Amino acid sequence: MKKNKHKLLTAGILLSLATGIIYVINRIVFATATLKNLLKSSADNYYEWRFGKIYYRKKGHGTPVLLIHDLNVYSSAYEWNKVIDELAKTRTVYAVDLLGCGRSEKPRITYTNYLYVQLITDFIKNVIGEKTDVVANGYSGSFSVLAGYSDTDYINKLILINPPSLASLNRIPSKRSKLHKFILELPVFGTLIYNIRTCQSNIQLLFTEKYLYNPFSVTPEMIDTYYEASHRSFSSSKFLLSSLVSGYTNNSINHALSEMNQSITVLSCEGEKESEKIAESYITCNPAIETSTLKNAKHLPQLETPEKFVELLNIYL
Repeated sequence: MKKNKHKLLTAGILLSLATGIIYVINRIVFATATLKNLLKSSADNYYEWRFGKIYYRKKGHGTPVLLIHDLNVYSSAYEWNKVIDELAKTRTVYAVDLLGCGRSEKPRITYTNYLYVQLITDFIKNVIGEKTDVVANGYSGSFSVLAGYSDTDYINKLILINPPSLASLNRIPSKRSKLHKFILELPVFGTLIYNIRTCQSNIQLLFTEKYLYNPFSVTPEMIDTYYEASHRSFSSSKFLLSSLVSGYTNNSINHALSEMNQSITVLSCEGEKESEKIAESYITCNPAIETSTLKNAKHLPQLETPEKFVELLNIYL
């Protein structure tokens, strides 16, 4: 009995020590990731939304256009840095950091597709204040479609850049994905898993394999900025990732897409896998949808080929 108690005490001490060490490592990772402060902001650039403060950038004069970055823990309004100035010559440009991303607040909640539908409609109503065009990249195209369907008075044209497949949005959380969410949200150890998944080498791999058509066009600034965006607000950052990997941000848009009367354009990129099939599925839902393909680009044409991207965007806006 004494030996068993001694073993349990030793195991408890070692576990506490390991937990303490991992906690310190996590804090160091988050602190060092934001040292360069590449994502600067000021108090004037925030919209006080009911679920948290939302960072946004505004520039230019003219008909408003709202730029929405891809929905992941790495992205922010930085995604649009190379095109905002050009678009602002003829438009009033708004670029937001979505809730849970970049400089916006990152509450410890379950993030859902409908949460972002509410965010987009509230932002347009309360900040922009008039009907606006929306340009959404990647996964954000899904809730932009639902926002346009639910509120036709405030969303005009929709341009979807490399939107997700309609089939992927129909997947609902499973027991396995819910377990992943639970593990990722664990204090200390879940945070360690998050830090491993969002390390700089993995972000570089994302750019070279998924984000850019030419892997050699990635810059240290891109990697550092995406790394910083995923580590602002410390461990609160992981709650968006846990919702994404578990499927809570999925929501079918087939019905909304088929019923919408607004002008919708699907802008695909040559380097994206199955981009043609995805575009065809959107047209099957709504034959009025226009499509176009951007050459020599992949998931982030606004960063890789900004001049060609703006030129094509202006055709449909």
